[in-house]
Amino acid sequence: MSWLANILNALRRAPEAEPQPADPVPEPAAPLAIEPPPLRTGPLAEITRLAIDPALALLPAKMDTPRARVMLLAICGQEADFRHRWQIFDASRPERMGAARGLWQFERGGGVRGVLRHAASAAHARAVCAARAWSPTETDVYNCLHLDDVLAAAFARLLLWTDPRALPDVGDVEGAWQLYLRTWRPGAYTRGTEAQRAGLRAKWGGYYAQAVDEVAP
Repeated sequence: MSWLANILNALRRAPEAEPQPADPVPEPAAPLAIEPPPLRTGPLAEITRLAIDPALALLPAKMDTPRARVMLLAICGQEADFRHRWQIFDASRPERMGAARGLWQFERGGGVRGVLRHAASAAHARAVCAARAWSPTETDVYNCLHLDDVLAAAFARLLLWTDPRALPDVGDVEGAWQLYLRTWRPGAYTRGTEAQRAGLRAKWGGYYAQAVDEVAP
Protein backbone atom coordinates (compact mmCIF):
# COMPACT_ATOMS: atom_id res chain seq x y z
CA MET A 1 0.00 0.00 0.00
CA SER A 2 3.05 2.24 -0.30
CA TRP A 3 1.65 3.64 -3.53
CA LEU A 4 -1.45 4.84 -1.70
CA ALA A 5 0.67 6.47 0.99
CA ASN A 6 2.71 8.24 -1.68
CA ILE A 7 -0.43 9.67 -3.28
CA LEU A 8 -1.79 10.89 0.04
CA ASN A 9 1.54 12.52 0.93
CA ALA A 10 1.63 14.28 -2.45
CA LEU A 11 -1.85 15.64 -1.93
CA ARG A 12 -0.90 16.92 1.51
CA ARG A 13 2.12 18.75 0.09
CA ALA A 14 0.24 20.35 -2.85
CA PRO A 15 -0.54 24.03 -2.17
CA GLU A 16 -4.17 24.91 -2.02
CA ALA A 17 -5.37 26.90 -5.02
CA GLU A 18 -6.08 30.50 -4.17
CA PRO A 19 -9.73 31.41 -4.62
CA GLN A 20 -10.28 33.44 -7.74
CA PRO A 21 -12.32 36.61 -7.39
CA ALA A 22 -15.75 36.37 -8.89
CA ASP A 23 -16.46 38.44 -11.94
CA PRO A 24 -17.86 41.79 -10.83
CA VAL A 25 -21.58 42.17 -11.27
CA PRO A 26 -22.12 45.03 -13.74
CA GLU A 27 -24.05 47.94 -12.37
CA PRO A 28 -27.31 48.70 -14.14
CA ALA A 29 -26.92 51.33 -16.80
CA ALA A 30 -28.22 54.72 -15.87
CA PRO A 31 -31.31 55.72 -17.83
CA LEU A 32 -30.69 58.07 -20.72
CA ALA A 33 -31.42 61.64 -19.79
CA ILE A 34 -33.91 63.21 -22.20
CA GLU A 35 -33.29 66.89 -22.39
CA PRO A 36 -36.40 69.01 -22.90
CA PRO A 37 -36.30 71.30 -25.90
CA PRO A 38 -34.88 74.70 -25.04
CA LEU A 39 -37.49 77.28 -24.18
CA ARG A 40 -37.80 79.76 -27.02
CA THR A 41 -37.19 83.33 -26.01
CA GLY A 42 -37.79 86.73 -27.50
CA PRO A 43 -40.87 88.87 -28.10
CA LEU A 44 -42.64 86.40 -30.40
CA ALA A 45 -42.20 83.55 -27.94
CA GLU A 46 -43.43 85.76 -25.10
CA ILE A 47 -46.49 86.89 -27.05
CA THR A 48 -47.23 83.29 -27.95
CA ARG A 49 -46.88 82.06 -24.38
CA LEU A 50 -48.64 84.90 -22.58
CA ALA A 51 -51.26 86.00 -25.11
CA ILE A 52 -51.88 83.62 -28.00
CA ASP A 53 -51.76 80.30 -26.13
CA PRO A 54 -54.27 81.31 -23.42
CA ALA A 55 -56.45 83.13 -25.96
CA LEU A 56 -56.76 80.09 -28.23
CA ALA A 57 -57.53 77.96 -25.17
CA LEU A 58 -60.71 80.04 -24.76
CA LEU A 59 -61.86 79.35 -28.32
CA PRO A 60 -62.94 76.19 -30.14
CA ALA A 61 -60.01 73.85 -30.84
CA LYS A 62 -60.52 74.13 -34.60
CA MET A 63 -59.38 77.76 -34.42
CA ASP A 64 -55.94 76.74 -33.12
CA THR A 65 -53.83 75.83 -36.14
CA PRO A 66 -50.30 76.69 -37.31
CA ARG A 67 -51.85 78.81 -40.08
CA ALA A 68 -53.76 80.86 -37.52
CA ARG A 69 -50.73 81.27 -35.26
CA VAL A 70 -48.58 82.50 -38.13
CA MET A 71 -51.24 85.04 -39.09
CA LEU A 72 -51.60 86.28 -35.52
CA LEU A 73 -47.87 86.79 -35.05
CA ALA A 74 -47.33 88.39 -38.46
CA ILE A 75 -50.19 90.85 -37.93
CA CYS A 76 -48.96 91.65 -34.43
CA GLY A 77 -45.61 92.55 -35.96
CA GLN A 78 -47.10 94.59 -38.77
CA GLU A 79 -49.50 96.47 -36.52
CA ALA A 80 -47.52 96.84 -33.30
CA ASP A 81 -43.93 95.72 -33.92
CA PHE A 82 -44.61 93.07 -31.25
CA ARG A 83 -44.57 95.73 -28.52
CA HIS A 84 -46.94 98.69 -28.93
CA ARG A 85 -50.22 98.29 -27.06
CA TRP A 86 -51.70 101.49 -28.47
CA GLN A 87 -51.26 103.41 -31.66
CA ILE A 88 -48.24 105.70 -31.63
CA PHE A 89 -48.83 108.83 -33.70
CA ASP A 90 -46.10 110.97 -32.14
CA ALA A 91 -42.78 109.17 -31.59
CA SER A 92 -41.59 111.97 -29.33
CA ARG A 93 -44.57 111.39 -27.03
CA PRO A 94 -45.18 107.62 -27.06
CA GLU A 95 -47.40 107.83 -23.98
CA ARG A 96 -50.13 109.53 -26.02
CA MET A 97 -52.64 106.97 -27.25
CA GLY A 98 -53.89 106.92 -30.80
CA ALA A 99 -57.20 105.43 -31.89
CA ALA A 100 -56.07 101.79 -32.12
CA ARG A 101 -55.52 99.67 -29.00
CA GLY A 102 -53.90 96.38 -28.07
CA LEU A 103 -51.12 94.37 -29.67
CA TRP A 104 -53.33 93.85 -32.72
CA GLN A 105 -54.38 97.53 -32.89
CA PHE A 106 -58.19 97.39 -32.88
CA GLU A 107 -60.30 100.49 -33.22
CA ARG A 108 -63.62 100.81 -31.44
CA GLY A 109 -65.75 101.18 -34.55
CA GLY A 110 -63.67 98.79 -36.63
CA GLY A 111 -62.35 95.48 -35.35
CA VAL A 112 -64.03 95.65 -31.94
CA ARG A 113 -67.45 96.35 -33.38
CA GLY A 114 -66.98 93.83 -36.16
CA VAL A 115 -66.05 90.94 -33.86
CA LEU A 116 -68.84 91.71 -31.38
CA ARG A 117 -71.50 91.87 -34.11
CA HIS A 118 -70.48 89.41 -36.82
CA ALA A 119 -72.59 86.25 -36.89
CA ALA A 120 -69.50 84.03 -37.03
CA SER A 121 -67.77 85.62 -34.04
CA ALA A 122 -70.33 87.28 -31.75
CA ALA A 123 -71.09 84.30 -29.51
CA HIS A 124 -67.41 83.41 -29.17
CA ALA A 125 -66.59 87.03 -28.36
CA ARG A 126 -69.15 87.11 -25.56
CA ALA A 127 -67.73 83.88 -24.12
CA VAL A 128 -64.21 85.28 -24.19
CA CYS A 129 -65.34 88.47 -22.47
CA ALA A 130 -67.04 86.45 -19.76
CA ALA A 131 -63.92 84.35 -19.24
CA ARG A 132 -61.77 87.48 -18.93
CA ALA A 133 -64.35 89.28 -16.73
CA TRP A 134 -65.04 92.10 -19.18
CA SER A 135 -68.39 93.41 -20.33
CA PRO A 136 -69.03 92.47 -24.00
CA THR A 137 -69.60 96.02 -25.15
CA GLU A 138 -67.67 98.05 -27.67
CA THR A 139 -66.61 100.62 -25.09
CA ASP A 140 -65.43 98.18 -22.43
CA VAL A 141 -63.59 95.89 -24.83
CA TYR A 142 -61.92 98.81 -26.56
CA ASN A 143 -60.86 100.42 -23.29
CA CYS A 144 -59.18 97.29 -21.96
CA LEU A 145 -57.47 95.88 -25.06
CA HIS A 146 -54.18 97.53 -24.13
CA LEU A 147 -54.47 96.03 -20.63
CA ASP A 148 -55.41 92.47 -21.54
CA ASP A 149 -53.22 90.78 -24.18
CA VAL A 150 -55.25 87.57 -23.99
CA LEU A 151 -58.44 89.41 -24.86
CA ALA A 152 -56.63 91.22 -27.69
CA ALA A 153 -55.30 87.94 -29.12
CA ALA A 154 -58.71 86.28 -28.92
CA PHE A 155 -60.39 89.16 -30.74
CA ALA A 156 -57.67 89.08 -33.38
CA ARG A 157 -58.30 85.38 -33.97
CA LEU A 158 -62.03 85.99 -34.16
CA LEU A 159 -61.57 88.76 -36.70
CA LEU A 160 -59.68 86.30 -38.90
CA TRP A 161 -62.52 83.81 -38.32
CA THR A 162 -65.02 86.22 -39.87
CA ASP A 163 -63.26 85.97 -43.24
CA PRO A 164 -65.09 83.35 -45.35
CA ARG A 165 -61.95 82.04 -47.05
CA ALA A 166 -59.64 79.37 -45.67
CA LEU A 167 -56.51 80.60 -43.95
CA PRO A 168 -53.47 80.64 -46.25
CA ASP A 169 -50.97 77.82 -46.04
CA VAL A 170 -47.93 78.43 -43.87
CA GLY A 171 -45.39 80.01 -46.20
CA ASP A 172 -47.95 81.70 -48.47
CA VAL A 173 -46.81 85.21 -47.69
CA GLU A 174 -48.86 86.85 -50.43
CA GLY A 175 -52.06 85.02 -49.50
CA ALA A 176 -51.49 86.02 -45.88
CA TRP A 177 -50.96 89.63 -46.95
CA GLN A 178 -54.24 89.69 -48.84
CA LEU A 179 -56.06 88.24 -45.82
CA TYR A 180 -54.55 90.92 -43.60
CA LEU A 181 -55.67 93.65 -46.01
CA ARG A 182 -59.23 92.24 -46.15
CA THR A 183 -59.68 91.93 -42.41
CA TRP A 184 -57.61 94.74 -40.86
CA ARG A 185 -58.07 97.23 -43.73
CA PRO A 186 -55.03 99.29 -42.70
CA GLY A 187 -55.53 102.96 -43.43
CA ALA A 188 -51.83 103.53 -44.06
CA TYR A 189 -52.08 101.17 -47.02
CA THR A 190 -55.47 102.34 -48.28
CA ARG A 191 -54.47 106.00 -48.25
CA GLY A 192 -50.80 105.45 -49.05
CA THR A 193 -48.87 106.22 -52.20
CA GLU A 194 -47.48 103.44 -54.36
CA ALA A 195 -44.12 103.83 -52.67
CA GLN A 196 -45.69 103.71 -49.21
CA ARG A 197 -47.70 100.64 -50.13
CA ALA A 198 -44.58 98.92 -51.41
CA GLY A 199 -42.84 99.73 -48.14
CA LEU A 200 -45.67 98.26 -46.08
CA ARG A 201 -45.66 95.12 -48.21
CA ALA A 202 -41.90 94.75 -47.77
CA LYS A 203 -42.28 95.18 -44.01
CA TRP A 204 -44.95 92.47 -44.02
CA GLY A 205 -42.53 90.04 -45.65
CA GLY A 206 -40.08 90.47 -42.79
CA TYR A 207 -42.65 90.07 -40.04
CA TYR A 208 -44.22 87.10 -41.78
CA ALA A 209 -40.86 85.34 -42.03
CA GLN A 210 -40.34 85.82 -38.30
CA ALA A 211 -43.80 84.41 -37.59
CA VAL A 212 -43.18 81.32 -39.72
CA ASP A 213 -39.84 80.74 -38.00
CA GLU A 214 -41.50 80.95 -34.60
CA VAL A 215 -44.41 78.63 -35.39
CA ALA A 216 -42.75 76.16 -37.77
CA PRO A 217 -38.95 76.47 -37.35
